[in-house]
Amino acid sequence: MSSLLPESLNLRKAIQWISTMKREKGEAVPLLSLIDQACIRFNLAPKDCEFLHRFFGQQEESANKK
Repeated sequence: MSSLLPESLNLRKAIQWISTMKREKGEAVPLLSLIDQACIRFNLAPKDCEFLHRFFGQQEESANKK
């Protein structure tokens, strides 16, 4: 059975960092900007950056449906 957790330690750190920044900054910083900053800060591969866009995009969609 495959895991939903990303294998890359840097990707996990990026997810934690983005989540923390979203909590602290709220709407002051656009999500796309946070994702781009995380990709640079954690030196992520392009496929990991794409994963972040999909992962947080899905979270935003489900939050908007509620």
